[in-house]
Amino acid sequence: MVPQASLKAVVDELETLTDQRHAYLNNRTGETVSISDDEITIVENEEPLNDIPDWQREIVDIAREILHSDNYLELPSKYDIHDYAIIERFCQSQVDEKLRFALLDLIRGSGAFGRFKDAIQEFEIAQAWYQFRHAAYREIAIDWLEANDIPYIDDDK
Repeated sequence: MVPQASLKAVVDELETLTDQRHAYLNNRTGETVSISDDEITIVENEEPLNDIPDWQREIVDIAREILHSDNYLELPSKYDIHDYAIIERFCQSQVDEKLRFALLDLIRGSGAFGRFKDAIQEFEIAQAWYQFRHAAYREIAIDWLEANDIPYIDDDK
């Protein structure tokens, strides 16, 4: 039986993902961990531990266990999350019609993320955006946990 996972830990991992980081859930302990492409490369190339800086050895050991055991499930990646769709839903959720259309216009084309970041500051809706984004990541985490039959504790208050 899989122990309970922390919903907060899963959401935190999802919110901090980058293109070069991968997050996993240990199905024996319920704990989350993330590793980088660098650690994966070190394990895949079987680099000797002596060639690895002391600060990185523990995470390389974890990466080795992740890659060579069935004890870890990969959480949704940055590519699975679709931040642009979350931004678009946020823009569409704005009650003020002028604001809604202004935001939707700003997120079209190249540079959309930067313009959106500037706009939420200018329109003083950054806090509302961060709450909306967190709720979206929370929903993704819950869907993933339930799809994988992983019991969880709702400690994301």
